[in-house]
Amino acid sequence: MKHHTALLSTLDSLLEPSRFKDYGPNGLQVEGRRPVRHLVSGVTASLALIEAAIAQDADAILVHHGLFWRGHAGPVTGWMRDRLALLLANDIHLFAYHLPLDAHEQWGNNAQLGLRLGLAASERFGEQQLGWLGQASRGAFDHVRALAGHVESVLGRPVVLVEGSAGPVNKIAWCTGGAQGYFESAIAAGADVFITGEISEPQAHYARECGVSYIACGHHASERYGVQAVGRQVASELGLRHTFIDIDNPA
Repeated sequence: MKHHTALLSTLDSLLEPSRFKDYGPNGLQVEGRRPVRHLVSGVTASLALIEAAIAQDADAILVHHGLFWRGHAGPVTGWMRDRLALLLANDIHLFAYHLPLDAHEQWGNNAQLGLRLGLAASERFGEQQLGWLGQASRGAFDHVRALAGHVESVLGRPVVLVEGSAGPVNKIAWCTGGAQGYFESAIAAGADVFITGEISEPQAHYARECGVSYIACGHHASERYGVQAVGRQVASELGLRHTFIDIDNPA
């Protein structure tokens, strides 16, 4: 059993949120009343995750996508009211870390996705150095279609592939989630392919015109691993029970 401030201190020490210019507040977003014995982690603070955490008698929830974002108008109505009402009625603490959780060199989203895909990073690129660049530990893929098939197999879902140049794939760039805006930086860094969660209209043209392939493997699918790794790590440090709950999302 731990006070929630011990959990906050451990998370802040691990993820160092002060290093990042982010899109919303990192850390404790909703304060509950319960001593923390059981920590549930999940990708997004959705109503479904909160309900599942309550069903498992969670005392605190750790997510990558919290409730509050820059530009939020402020009124607590609709979906926001419903989510907050459940948290407050059940005295559950909500912790959220966005870019700090993407970036952590061992437990973050990029590190954990790279681990599962067998990618070894050698350098960082892009805004706040959030993009990762390296090679596959198994050696070059003969063709980007082979890499796309590997990603599909590991993540268990189809990907969107826009092929650039033909030939072996050596330098692989990746950044989880909605990092389509990093594609031009990945191209400039010398990548043969860029893997991220989403694709927008311009990226297909850039891929074809610049000869750098693009793989969109799903925002949620690419970010399932960091939050559970961080949750598991801090729970181990503090002697807490930890459960990861995956609320499926096709996006």
